[in-house]
Amino acid sequence: MPHFKVLFISRATLFQDRGGDTIQLLETAKHLKILGVKVDIKLCNENIDYKPYALIHFFNIIRPADILIHIKRSGKPFVISTIYVDYSELDRVQRKGVVGVIFKLLSKDGIEYLKVLARFLLNGEKIISPAYLFFGQKNSVRRIIRLSSMLLPNSNSEYTRLCKDYGTEAPYKVIPNAIDSDLFRYKYGTSSKDPRTVLCVGRIEYRKNQINLIRALNNTNFRLIIIGSASTNQQRYVEECRKIAAKNIQFIDSLPQEELLNYYMKAKVHALPSWFETTGLSSLEAAAMGCNLVITDKGDTREYFGNYAFYCDPNSPASIFAAVEMASSSGFNEVLRESIYSKYTWPKAAERTLEVYRDIVG
Repeated sequence: MPHFKVLFISRATLFQDRGGDTIQLLETAKHLKILGVKVDIKLCNENIDYKPYALIHFFNIIRPADILIHIKRSGKPFVISTIYVDYSELDRVQRKGVVGVIFKLLSKDGIEYLKVLARFLLNGEKIISPAYLFFGQKNSVRRIIRLSSMLLPNSNSEYTRLCKDYGTEAPYKVIPNAIDSDLFRYKYGTSSKDPRTVLCVGRIEYRKNQINLIRALNNTNFRLIIIGSASTNQQRYVEECRKIAAKNIQFIDSLPQEELLNYYMKAKVHALPSWFETTGLSSLEAAAMGCNLVITDKGDTREYFGNYAFYCDPNSPASIFAAVEMASSSGFNEVLRESIYSKYTWPKAAERTLEVYRDIVG
């Protein structure tokens, strides 16, 4: 059994604005503890005593302003679950008004730098690392990559994108996203799938693109159930989604994973036409529960789902509708479910993570 302590550090809004990274962090910590690793979780804006820890595990490389100060103060070796999401197409296509014009003129990293400043000025979200203001987004990310002991992307595709965008490399090990395979296990004969029920589980925000899914299915024979909390900084988007939704669209606030089971059991289709996904945790869960998947063609999804999903263009409601129609009338391929149970579970992810820790700590 390992005899060392690991410190997890993530964004200040990790529990206030819960997302896929929240689940990834909590489930990884839970299963590492089962393997004997002592794990503490801290938010980036907390005062931290680093001395008890053998190494630090960060999350979200696109938020370097949350990370740099802790690297400097701790002097500890660190790994990072990169969760490298690319918002650039979304920002340039979907942002309106003056902000939209500015974003079209800026580089991808320039946009992220401006967002950090905006969160500070408009929402009072503290810039944890003053050095970030000097380095900027691109050089800050490069610095983290160079100093890291190991990068932990969710896929080879994610690592390749990161290295291409920042022109630098580092040792890495893929730690795939995962599901609770004990919880998300379809029970045959307990209910029948409704081919007209489409489910979308995820935080309601621009990136998840619920608005184009609503446009695609408004006033059709499909019943769309959207389950997720409203993103804290995107209330106007949430209001617009509700405003345009027809009577066949239902909204349900975020539910505990145990309560999602009934919805996964009944829906024939799970749709997540995001502007970008490294994986989409709800897509993994839904597939394990026998749902046909309609997912974005942007990001790293093909490495997980291959030819066993129905891909759509997130910018086209017509493309989304066509994919939903095809998914609703097609049988479910058991190969996908078995692939998820064999490769994408939290115990397996924790075991691979522990291997990395042992290589670093000795």
